[in-house]
Amino acid sequence: MKRVRRTTVLLCLLVLVLVSASAALAGGNGAQTFTQIDKNVVQVMPENTTPCNGEVGTLTLTYNDVFHGTSLANGTSWFTGTITGTLSFVPDDSTQASYTGHFSQWFGDENNLKNEVSPSTFNVNATGSDGSHLVFHENDQVATNASANGFTVSFTHAFCG
Repeated sequence: MKRVRRTTVLLCLLVLVLVSASAALAGGNGAQTFTQIDKNVVQVMPENTTPCNGEVGTLTLTYNDVFHGTSLANGTSWFTGTITGTLSFVPDDSTQASYTGHFSQWFGDENNLKNEVSPSTFNVNATGSDGSHLVFHENDQVATNASANGFTVSFTHAFCG
């Protein structure tokens, strides 16, 4: 038992040293980075609505995602994420169409001490149990510029087809 505990402690210390060394080697400017990858995540969301016709029902997503971030000691940072997978939507009203298909989402956030920009996109392509086709696309962007008295630009553009 002592040997297992000692080996575990040594492995933990080795991981700590390697993580610290990789952070120190990330440019010498205090850069810290991370990447997180998740596979086969299942998320069930009751009381959801379809983006184009407003039907209420249960949305089930099965997806993979990747998140990456970098931050510098001076306050500058970059973050991005991509989520993609399959979806199924079952309406509460059984006379309405159910949908199955694919979705993908991307977002980013880049900022320093005076400026920030946060763009994102979201896409859905699904087929209804009645043969209908649901296509949805959305772009969002928020940008703040402190040197222009905090001027912010923000827009959302959504399309159903």
